[in-house]
Amino acid sequence: VQLVESGGGLVQPGGSLRLSCAASGFTFSSSDMSWYRQAPGRERELVAIISITGGSTHYAESVKGRFTISRANAKNTVYLQMNSLNPEDTAVYYCNGYLNGRFTLPWGLGTQVTVSS
Repeated sequence: VQLVESGGGLVQPGGSLRLSCAASGFTFSSSDMSWYRQAPGRERELVAIISITGGSTHYAESVKGRFTISRANAKNTVYLQMNSLNPEDTAVYYCNGYLNGRFTLPWGLGTQVTVSS
């Protein structure tokens, strides 16, 4: 199993980024997927979830209306479009599988997002 996150970087407040997560080694199209993030000195938190078909999504209150999770099963890839970024969004972002309230796969290396002027 491998999860490879990409697309992070340094962005100014109010800016946007699109993260990608390329998955391999498991049946991606049969797995709900999720994005988590971990800020310095804080626990990893769940940001967004997407169902197998993409027809159902769920977001943490802190990102609702600003972030959009999507997936391309043909590419074994899950995305996170992040708009209206603020410094509180600074964190390492990770993708993972999701089942019954828990992550299901080994963690990847994540991608760093830094929001700063």
